[in-house]
Amino acid sequence: MLICGVDDAGRGSLLGPLVIAGVSLKPSKIKKLSSMGVRDSKKLTPAARERLYEKIIKYADNYYIARIHPKAIDRSVKKHQLNLLEAKYMAKVISKLKPNISYVDSCDVNPARYGNEIDKMAKSGKIRSYHHADSRFVIVSAASILAKVNRDRAIAKLRKVHHDLGSGYPSDSKTIDFVANYVSDGKAVPSFVRKSWKPYKAMLK
Repeated sequence: MLICGVDDAGRGSLLGPLVIAGVSLKPSKIKKLSSMGVRDSKKLTPAARERLYEKIIKYADNYYIARIHPKAIDRSVKKHQLNLLEAKYMAKVISKLKPNISYVDSCDVNPARYGNEIDKMAKSGKIRSYHHADSRFVIVSAASILAKVNRDRAIAKLRKVHHDLGSGYPSDSKTIDFVANYVSDGKAVPSFVRKSWKPYKAMLK
């Protein structure tokens, strides 16, 4: 039997990928995650996340990480289907891991509806969908760490070329200034910027 946890990172970002990660383990191995120090990635320092990332991928029976490109995100936002896009990629992760039961962090206001959506596409075991699953279930916490580190590495790679990128989030003035400079200069905005996001649309006005 395998139990899987699935979580995302970068959903609210103005640029860079949305990352979905899944971790699967035999039930007898899950308890050890807590003693390793695994918890919700938001409650850990970047250094702790990096350290745990390496431990998790070695300890897990299996794991899978998928990145969703900003262009795919923009297409889905225009159709008001961002939740559906995320459900589709969570289903993809679960299909790859083939667990008996999966715990997923729901981005939908209705966790049951979100779980049913994934269930239709994954066709692999039972789906348990909850709000704040990353802080409620250590297996989802493990997935949240893989997603967050993978996302941070993607941004770090972009930052090597674009030094003034910031964190990528709209709350970061460096990120806003980075995108605004392209818009005000009339230059083509990089493909890693999410053009369907409200901050970007506000700049165009």
